[in-house]
Amino acid sequence: MMFTKKSTAIHLLKVLLQPVRQRLESLKIENSRLARFVCTMIPASCPFEREIKFCDRTLVYIPPLCKLNPFYEQFVELRFKALTYLADECGEDVTMYC
Repeated sequence: MMFTKKSTAIHLLKVLLQPVRQRLESLKIENSRLARFVCTMIPASCPFEREIKFCDRTLVYIPPLCKLNPFYEQFVELRFKALTYLADECGEDVTMYC
């Protein structure tokens, strides 16, 4: 099987990013202050998606760019852990973070 430069570079990037992904996935939320900070800093939805319209006609559509972030799934999981901690352990109303 022959590898191209592009596939080798992508594989190398995945290998280099794996320890950071594992560290983000292993983080535990055990502090309400930290949980509130995480919920505030990580948005509930991707803030970059835009539609530029003129007279009810879409001129330009910019897709969500969050999916390009290599740690997107880990950040969403971390935010979910923080929301769960606040709701279950602290008994807070988390609707303001949604």
